[in-house]
Amino acid sequence: MKITFPELSLVVLIGASGSGKSTFARQHFLPTEIISSDYCRGLVSDDENNQAATADAFEVLHLIAAKRLGAGKLTVIDATNVQPESRKPLLELARKYHCFLVAIVLDLPEKLCGDRNQQRPDRNFGNHVIRRHVQNLKRSLKSLDREGFRYVYVLRSPEEIDAVEVERQPLWNNRKGDSGPFDIIGDVHGCCDELEQLLQQLGYQIIEKSSESDLGNFPTYAHPEGRKAVFLGDLVDRGPRILDTLKLVRNMVLAETALCVPGNHDIKLLRKLNGKNVKINHGLEQTLAEIAALPDELRESAVREIRQFLDSLIGHYVLDGGKLVVAHAGMKAEFQGRASGRIRDFALYGETTGEIDEFGLPVRYNWAAEYRGQAAVVYGHTPVPETEWLNNTVDIDTGCVFGGKLTALRYPEREFVSVPAARIYCEPAKPIAFQYGQTPLNNRDMNSPVINSGLATGNLTAQQQFDDVLDISDVLGKRIISTRLQRNITIKEENAIGSPELTVIFLSN
Repeated sequence: MKITFPELSLVVLIGASGSGKSTFARQHFLPTEIISSDYCRGLVSDDENNQAATADAFEVLHLIAAKRLGAGKLTVIDATNVQPESRKPLLELARKYHCFLVAIVLDLPEKLCGDRNQQRPDRNFGNHVIRRHVQNLKRSLKSLDREGFRYVYVLRSPEEIDAVEVERQPLWNNRKGDSGPFDIIGDVHGCCDELEQLLQQLGYQIIEKSSESDLGNFPTYAHPEGRKAVFLGDLVDRGPRILDTLKLVRNMVLAETALCVPGNHDIKLLRKLNGKNVKINHGLEQTLAEIAALPDELRESAVREIRQFLDSLIGHYVLDGGKLVVAHAGMKAEFQGRASGRIRDFALYGETTGEIDEFGLPVRYNWAAEYRGQAAVVYGHTPVPETEWLNNTVDIDTGCVFGGKLTALRYPEREFVSVPAARIYCEPAKPIAFQYGQTPLNNRDMNSPVINSGLATGNLTAQQQFDDVLDISDVLGKRIISTRLQRNITIKEENAIGSPELTVIFLSN
């Protein structure tokens, strides 16, 4: 039997004493990946069989598991785990750290487990304990999936256990091996004229004159130097050529010349095509009108193609060895490279404060102001008049459909390339004005493509606005400051909070 599960998982071994859990763990996992309840008993009491130390041992076990999962490390729990109450804390850990739950059940006969225990002098408890373990395990088999285990594997004989092959699979969002270079493109919203112009300006060329599809024939683009486009979602709604945009991006994804993450508008269209009851607003009516205008004999198959394509999109990607993350609405550091419903929702919608502004729109929480992750995060979703780096994050949705421009970020060059919108296709519900008192976006002169460094001019940028804000996490703990002309400066934890001003004075002298 092949046991397959994602690379970031909490693997829970379940079985009676004597079923061979520890032996199985040692055969298939690294010693550092295994957390044994017996070992934790030994840590707290010097006796691995001291049942009086069980509560303290499991506190240690859960703490170590939390630290490993928080660091993104696969973790294996070697304990009996035959009762729901013993599994509950592990389920909570998996939810907290957005990990997949895997149950590997060793359901061996009671007599075999008893015979094995009799051969171990350190296991001096009676057969009634094993009988209780086996009974609890049998009851657990019916409820593991309902408890939240995503993968459940049951092994019922020593032969099955010996034949097991364990395979770890990368998460779908793990594309760390893909280093690009990339051209990351903001929200298109059906502005296919501007998209084609932007691709040409970035150096992409047509490699196929047509691509057979029920959506109709459409060319496929590729870059002669092997660069790859990355689309940040919201392909549909509001613009004049929505289906053309879908065809173009779909062709590039299928040809592996592009990646694409979904936007909230794309997922709303998918839900509508799947028969869900959604509100027809914010440009969805234009997308549905284009679909309705297709010839009758093609419409059903075209809808099927759209559904398949949108349903295949991954919420976010981690690229270039973990140095780059792309998502429609952004991605916090603790969410990157993980998978859960909450993380997918954040990728699609970001985070709101629960308040509504004067335009009837949700007030968005500025997660980027608190971002301290190592990876650069490139996202869209909220239209901005200019691209600005903030704490190694950047929003490149520059409101093309609202009369702004369509922007791409060339990575790793960190150069922005833009083409202006041909016209205002849709009036925004909320006016898009230049930050810090600059001219409204729709009144700007945009007669030519723009290439810039991404920094606003004239007034403080968003990054500069937050440079004077002290984040307590930036000064807590031991700090090592690298300097250009002197050796590294180490600031001890007890001196961390009072040190920033002194450090500035020291560095300036």
